[in-house]
Amino acid sequence: MNNVTKVRSNSRRSILKGASALAGAAALPHIASAQAKGRIVVGTWGGDYARLLNKNIDVPLLIKDGWEVVQDQAGDPERRSKMLAEQRLPRGTSDVQGLSALNMFQMHDAGTVLPIDYGKLKNAGNLLPTMKYPYGVGHIYSGKVGVYNPKLIPTAPASYKDVFDPKHGNKLGIIDIQYQYTMVCAALATGGKVTDIEAGKKLLLECKKAGMRIYPTNEAFAQGLKSEEFGIGVMWKARVVQWQNAGINVQAIAPTEGTLAYISGFVIPKNAPNKDGAYAYIDAMLEKSAQEAFAVDMGYNPTITTATVAPDLNKRIGFTPEEIKKLVDLDYDFMNKNDVAFKDWWDKVLKS
Repeated sequence: MNNVTKVRSNSRRSILKGASALAGAAALPHIASAQAKGRIVVGTWGGDYARLLNKNIDVPLLIKDGWEVVQDQAGDPERRSKMLAEQRLPRGTSDVQGLSALNMFQMHDAGTVLPIDYGKLKNAGNLLPTMKYPYGVGHIYSGKVGVYNPKLIPTAPASYKDVFDPKHGNKLGIIDIQYQYTMVCAALATGGKVTDIEAGKKLLLECKKAGMRIYPTNEAFAQGLKSEEFGIGVMWKARVVQWQNAGINVQAIAPTEGTLAYISGFVIPKNAPNKDGAYAYIDAMLEKSAQEAFAVDMGYNPTITTATVAPDLNKRIGFTPEEIKKLVDLDYDFMNKNDVAFKDWWDKVLKS
């Protein structure tokens, strides 16, 4: 294992360039008394997602049974680069990696991940068919909606076009780590399809010239909303529920162009040191209790049929039948082939 540091505080984070030290977020004092089953290294984003993985999966379902769960927290571009760099090694440094559906496809296309043996997952029979990828397993899903503060934006937006209107000036905010989905939303805002990125780029540059703000993370975006530094943007509907629960004055709308769908899941690197642990982790994430807890804590829709979501919560985190019909999916192959160029443009042109 490469530079693994076990940390007893869930909030500590250690990310180094290059080889990247692994930050352990789940070692607890009582684990020594349990029969050790092995270490599971989980590649994940930091922030709320990492905290809730620990709260709803690691501690209640794995650590108590003797597994040691260590989180490798970093942005997905860094973790994907690391997977590619480690591809030829007989043993990698992670057992499972949390990625969007787009990035799961990208890692599959690069030949870095194992095909999923659903026979090794006792909860596989409860999975929604759309969440059973040959190379990964869907954990949660939501959609990219328009978000706004009614105090700052008195006229509610109805579309991506309304959101990405340069007239908002510095009241429009976007998120750096959401570059892929933001570019596609901007493309849809121009009346184009998910592959009409050039039109989306032009619109984003117009918004930038007008004063658009770029926030580094989802959490920073939320803080900007809370402080009323800006008042409109796009984000996962699930996050809006979290922010509303935290008292932030924010509302969500399903864009008339169709809501861009988002699915987050897990893949297993081909050179994962503990493949049995990887399957144990994925099975735990599909437990009814874990899925229901993520719906409550994070506002994402469950990916299993046995999860129960209260009607009032489902109204807040879900979508109407008509909105579901209009959900828009990415062109995974197109995004994969152009991802490096898109990130390069985002960093060197839009953010410059």
